[in-house]
Amino acid sequence: MSRQFNTISVTGKREDDNVAEFLRLLASHLQRRDRRVLVDASVGTSFDDLPVEVAEHPRLIHGADLMIAIGGDGTMLYATRLVAAAGVPLLGINRGRLGFLADVGIEDMLASVDDILGGRYAEDERVMLEAEIQTADGPRTGTALNDVVLQKRDTGRMIDFETWIDGTFVNAHGGDGLIVATPTGSTAYALSGGGPILHPGLDAFVMVPICPHTLSDRPLVVRGDSELEVRVLEREDTAAEVTCDGHLLGELTPAGRLLIRKSADTVTLIHPVNHDYFRMLRSKLHWGRGTRNSGPRDGG
Repeated sequence: MSRQFNTISVTGKREDDNVAEFLRLLASHLQRRDRRVLVDASVGTSFDDLPVEVAEHPRLIHGADLMIAIGGDGTMLYATRLVAAAGVPLLGINRGRLGFLADVGIEDMLASVDDILGGRYAEDERVMLEAEIQTADGPRTGTALNDVVLQKRDTGRMIDFETWIDGTFVNAHGGDGLIVATPTGSTAYALSGGGPILHPGLDAFVMVPICPHTLSDRPLVVRGDSELEVRVLEREDTAAEVTCDGHLLGELTPAGRLLIRKSADTVTLIHPVNHDYFRMLRSKLHWGRGTRNSGPRDGG
């Protein structure tokens, strides 16, 4: 049974004149389709001549049936932080460079939106991670759709740390840090670090060492219901910090602990009915191009 998208929130890459033009086009199109339109106040675009409501969070999300984000994957991660806890589904219109999350091209925006409003779409639920830094002053928590990253801070020295899974010791590491990625995030920073691509339907996450001192320190895929603990070891000039989807969560000291587990929140992505994950990978990663055995030609 398809959803009814009557109240729609829209956001986009801020301070981008090209995105602003398409935001206005989208808002006007939705209004003509008799939808209530809420526009993210932070995009900094004037909508005074359109019958839409400019709103800040949380009013931007309260009562919304769908959020549409125009931009790249960075914009999608921003939108994720807005909608995840509220359970509002998210559609991405790609104006970025790669667009693993925002998969509708700008040239197809209005036609795809009309299809979705008419109930012709696919839903894709994505898991998220929860990170918790335990300190003497209490816990600091954050969520991530892509990845939680432990990295060295303000130093040229590598950091030493240990990893534990469900209370069992895994390894002692030395290097620049550790990426813990969801299947969604496996095509982001984790991929550039040598990690595997995980299909988004898998209940798993991947641990990818960053520039490990030991070459045998390799990526590890673990079950989605696992809890990972990271302990930074005492070392001169050690300074480490934790980020969630690129946003700073806090410093991790030898006295603290970092716990990473699957979040109770998920994100539902809305795709066109012809969405093909493997075609998207072929397109974004240029698979099969320039080879004699390139496989079927499907325009992806």
